Amino acid sequence: MPELPFAKKSLGQHWLKDEDSLEAMCSAADVQKGDFVLEIGPGAGTLTSHLLAREARVRALEFDASLLTGLNQKFHAVLGKQLVIEQGDIRSYDYTLLPAHYKIVANIPYYLTSNLIQLLSESTNPPGTAVLLVQKEVAQRVAAAPGDMSLLSVTAQFYWDVSLGQLVPAELFLPPPKVDSQILVLKRKTKLLLPDSEVKGFFRLVKAGYGQRRKTLLNSLSGGLRLDKEQVKALCEMANIAPTRRPQTLSLEEWHNLYLVINT
Repeated sequence: MPELPFAKKSLGQHWLKDEDSLEAMCSAADVQKGDFVLEIGPGAGTLTSHLLAREARVRALEFDASLLTGLNQKFHAVLGKQLVIEQGDIRSYDYTLLPAHYKIVANIPYYLTSNLIQLLSESTNPPGTAVLLVQKEVAQRVAAAPGDMSLLSVTAQFYWDVSLGQLVPAELFLPPPKVDSQILVLKRKTKLLLPDSEVKGFFRLVKAGYGQRRKTLLNSLSGGLRLDKEQVKALCEMANIAPTRRPQTLSLEEWHNLYLVINT
């Protein structure tokens, strides 16, 4: 592998140098010839090379302007044809510029994960598939089952079919991070549990439930929704949910049922 650029700790840069792991990311996204792929943070261009080898059309968005010259030199033969490289911040990116059903494949800084999932979930033009290499513990939290759910996992699983891909040990990065990584696969659901007009209300309920995560639903919902405890107890029982349960034990379907009871 060619020499990699200096990684900036302040930007959470860790270059993945393992070819098998890079190929596993492309496979998890089922990147095919002609697919439009947004790569977030191409960095040294190692993942970019694998995407191009699969004959995808790639738009590479790099936050660190100091890396652009190296990327342009490395891929000069395909610039403007199969590849577009631009400087920018994914947190303020205009996703409407991209074609429908595009894919995202990216090795992202750990600190970006939660914010990015929320942005992609709420976008008016979300990707059909997003494959993100993230901290292992965060990937597993996003894919958590009832008992270990969080606001992040409820959000992700409301919008996406979530699955976990290959583990990527820390030593496969340069410099190695302090923890292992894992491939997180998000496939956009074709139909959501609720129409767009009701999504805000649904998450108002969920956020109220998780506002005091260690408390029971009776206490957290009473405080978060400003409802009398007897009223909360009755609503929970109508949804066949014990008011003594804690929010992390509820499934997405149970949150949905509770929302429907409250808004009937």
